[in-house]
Amino acid sequence: MSVNGKEKDPSALKEEGNTLFNAGDMQGALCFYTKALKFSDSQAESAVLHRNRSACYLKLEDYTKAEADASKALDVDPGDVKARFRRAQALQKLGRLNEAFLDAQRCAQMEPTNNTFKEMLRLLGAQSQKKSVQMSSTDARVQQMFSLLLDPLAQPSDRQKAAQNLVVLSREEAGAEQIFRNDGVKLIQSLLGSKQEEVVLSALRTLVGLCTGHQSRTMAIVNELGMEQLCGVMGSGASAVSLAACHLLQVMFEALTEGMKREIRGKDEAILPEPSRELRSMLRHLVEMMPASSVSGPGRDSAINLLVKQVPRKSQRNPDNSLTLWVIDQGLKKILEVAGTVPEMSEGPPLTDNSHMSCSVLLSKLYDDLKSDAERENFNKLCEEYVQRHFGRPGLESKLRAIQTVSVLLQGPSDVGNRTLEMSGMMDAVISLCASEVVCHQQVAVEALIHAAGKAKRASFITANGVALLKDLYKKSENDQIRVRALVGLCKLGSAGGTDFSMKQFAEGSTLKLAKQCRKWLCNESLPPTSRRWAIEGLAYLTFDADVKEDLVEDRNALQAMFQLAKSEDKTVLFAVGSTLVNCTNSYDVDKPDPQMVELAKYAKQHVPEEHPKDAHSFVEKRLMKLLEAGVVSALVCMGKQESPALTETCRECIARVFLALVERQEDRGTVVAQGGGKALLPLVSESTDVGKTKAAQALAKITITSNPEIAFPGERIYEVVRPLVSLLTLDCSLLQNFESLMALTNLAGISERLRQKIIKEKAVPKVEGYMFEEHELVRAAATECMCNLVLSTEVQQLYVATGNDRLKLLVLYSGEEDERLRKAAAGTLAMLTAEQPELCARIPGTTSHWLEILQALLLSDSLELRHRGVVVILNLMQAEKSLAETLMESEALEILSVLAKSTEQSPISRAAQHCLDKAIEYGIIKKPEEGGEGNEP
Repeated sequence: MSVNGKEKDPSALKEEGNTLFNAGDMQGALCFYTKALKFSDSQAESAVLHRNRSACYLKLEDYTKAEADASKALDVDPGDVKARFRRAQALQKLGRLNEAFLDAQRCAQMEPTNNTFKEMLRLLGAQSQKKSVQMSSTDARVQQMFSLLLDPLAQPSDRQKAAQNLVVLSREEAGAEQIFRNDGVKLIQSLLGSKQEEVVLSALRTLVGLCTGHQSRTMAIVNELGMEQLCGVMGSGASAVSLAACHLLQVMFEALTEGMKREIRGKDEAILPEPSRELRSMLRHLVEMMPASSVSGPGRDSAINLLVKQVPRKSQRNPDNSLTLWVIDQGLKKILEVAGTVPEMSEGPPLTDNSHMSCSVLLSKLYDDLKSDAERENFNKLCEEYVQRHFGRPGLESKLRAIQTVSVLLQGPSDVGNRTLEMSGMMDAVISLCASEVVCHQQVAVEALIHAAGKAKRASFITANGVALLKDLYKKSENDQIRVRALVGLCKLGSAGGTDFSMKQFAEGSTLKLAKQCRKWLCNESLPPTSRRWAIEGLAYLTFDADVKEDLVEDRNALQAMFQLAKSEDKTVLFAVGSTLVNCTNSYDVDKPDPQMVELAKYAKQHVPEEHPKDAHSFVEKRLMKLLEAGVVSALVCMGKQESPALTETCRECIARVFLALVERQEDRGTVVAQGGGKALLPLVSESTDVGKTKAAQALAKITITSNPEIAFPGERIYEVVRPLVSLLTLDCSLLQNFESLMALTNLAGISERLRQKIIKEKAVPKVEGYMFEEHELVRAAATECMCNLVLSTEVQQLYVATGNDRLKLLVLYSGEEDERLRKAAAGTLAMLTAEQPELCARIPGTTSHWLEILQALLLSDSLELRHRGVVVILNLMQAEKSLAETLMESEALEILSVLAKSTEQSPISRAAQHCLDKAIEYGIIKKPEEGGEGNEP
């Protein structure tokens, strides 16, 4: 049959799928079975393919699809016992125990002697009974809680306790279902109106339990409660209630959007309508909260946070950005209302210190999610129209609103900010308002000037026109809040050379004086937190200078003041703290120029970047130790936990970079783990920039290599480490990252079968095999060591058992290499495989003509570990087949084994060697020593 014919032959495709299934490649098998189904025109053959595909889905833990495929097979042949058993397994995992029991019962009737069916029937009976008892007991508990909560004569403390118990019940599926079916949503609705904050919090947390992962209940709750009430609760004054309501809406969004991705939504079987109506309703209410004066500052921040998380696409591969376009069309002007609000002026909604930063992040996310120039041009036009409308109005308040909006845009989508900044008269207005006698006017203008200074287009203009003005404000203003902002402007302009020692903007010592003043203000607790935050902004720019870094880490009070602010309510400080720490730890990326190119550049009189002497490795190491002593880890842990748009992906990247620098020294890793660093790194590998994810994954790898992973990542957390480690096994990562990932995976693979299964599920095995061919000897050896632990899993052993590949040959050849580390790993893998899969023994002589020499060289090695591995491999070969034992005993191996067996101390090597000789005697290949010479045949 031709190749094309084979590709369309369902029988051939099915066989290929069976081969891959037996080799443990479930995704590959699934692909072939699906392809075979397309070309199959036989009902019976299609039924078998559906049955096989059901087995794949069971292995891949997609139980909904496993049940669907098994049902399709049973529609054709109700007597197919394999399909019925697979459906029973899937139904059991889906929690549909009664249906699973009926299928298992039918299987047992068809094959009464099958013990597997009997055992499953017994297990399902016990599970059904337990669930029935649990449901009846849960029902009683729910009714008891309801009675207490509805009783107007009940003590407030009893009602509060009942509300808290309801939260606990809602977290169990049985409890959540009972609350929902007993009209619990109406009761919760009445609790939301309570004047007791604790009762309202309990009501919100109960709703979280009801909605988590359940689309049908979520849709019903959204429709019954109404978004107006939920947004009203979120917009209330109490920040704890606002955060809890924000969390509830987040859970609702996730339940609705995740449900849209699945074929069957909700845990019942009904196919539900698309929840897009509920989603749009939720978004519309959030957008309407933006300019509403009745909404509290924390409530507005929560609404912005939800829009940041839910509107932009999670992946650029998804072509649908309709939610972003809808929000821009319906709500961009409302978001700009918040951006342009000057809190000190009466007009505008109430804000927190975080509101403007949150707006910048939201605007940036929306702009980045646009796909075409036309979409971006529309965004620009809407922003320009809004700014122009306010800037063109008479009166100072409107102009200040326009300038404040530009300031927010410059911190967010800076291209849009630049365009609004270039509008006629805007820059002149900013410069003139810097001299205003009204502090809040001056403050808005100075902040706009600072944000404009960071943009390349305006930096030169401001250097020429604004430096003198900023210096004047810094020296002459009587208000520290203005002085600290002016100082940051100077810091920003003074750091234009970055880390290049030869490109300093100001006179020698000026940056140190500015930094000293920043540290002074940072430690001044009488200043408002916003002003102290600006002092850290200044340090974020000034710490490009290594002298400033050295002074800062020596100032313990300044460090601790900075860490305290990082843990405070003011989230806008996060990026400034992160940037300062990245600079102090030198964890930014530096492209070191080629030495020859440097010489050529000097010859051509071109500028060559110079490194500050205090940026040398020894200085950086001391700075890291000082930061650890001052408590940097706890500050980073707190920063990573913040639920705020201010914790942007770039900010998370800064945290990941600093963590990686802190775990560089092996002796510091224990300290980082003990203070919560290991746990804090896990979210960073999924919620950061691509660079940040890689840095966090590498930090995890370093910790996993030298610490006991079960202590560093206790409980279920250890399984979360696998995916980030596997993500480092790509060509985009450096060889060092590849090496550290392989070492860490080796450690994990040696702990338990469940961890090995997780590594296999993350498709690490083919990647590890690829690195076994790497030219770099350390990476090659690390990959082979990792494989040595992975072959403890039967699935990996089957890859070596499968014919038509050179996996076994590679291990035999590597066992004869010069690199001792590689030889140990390969020989160890070979010893394990030949013990677990004796059929491989007969194939070893066919791998290479030098196989005997390689095994003998292992026996003669100076390394006891290599000698032991060699003896074990030979013992396995001899136990597997008599013919192999004969070949080995006819070689020099007999003499070597005899010497090893006579060793005076009873070591594992001498015992294994004696076992080899005993086996040869048992086969009758050699005689017992007392009967004659060992080498004589009988």
